Amino acid sequence: MAAKITKDMIINDIIMVDQGTVPILMESGMHCVGCPSSRGETLEEACMVHGMEVDVLVKKLNDYLASL
Repeated sequence: MAAKITKDMIINDIIMVDQGTVPILMESGMHCVGCPSSRGETLEEACMVHGMEVDVLVKKLNDYLASL
């Protein structure tokens, strides 16, 4: 069973699930993947800061993981 990304996951934890999530985050405009904030910020919090729809990004990430 593939890992499942949720909006309450920490950015750093999402990256640890699969490094292939980094390009998806970056392409979505979330360039904070290397930022110290990513170690304690949830995906939902980061999306709010960046003005992004968290559910859209969660779907992209989970679609990627399901394709592996």
